[in-house]
Amino acid sequence: MHNRYYAKSARNAIKKLRATEDKKTAEEMLPTVHSMLDKLAKKNIIHENKAANLKSKLKKHVSQL
Repeated sequence: MHNRYYAKSARNAIKKLRATEDKKTAEEMLPTVHSMLDKLAKKNIIHENKAANLKSKLKKHVSQL
């Protein structure tokens, strides 16, 4: 239950970041989302490669805004 809470909050943060249209806001949110994904990977809630793939895609999305 504890792990599910952190995974769900990270997914919501990712959705919020992807929905953001403002580049400045997205750049401010990016480090927070990155740290959430790193913590999930460190605790083995998600695989470290999945975290890396998500971070890469989010970074690419923000740079294209």
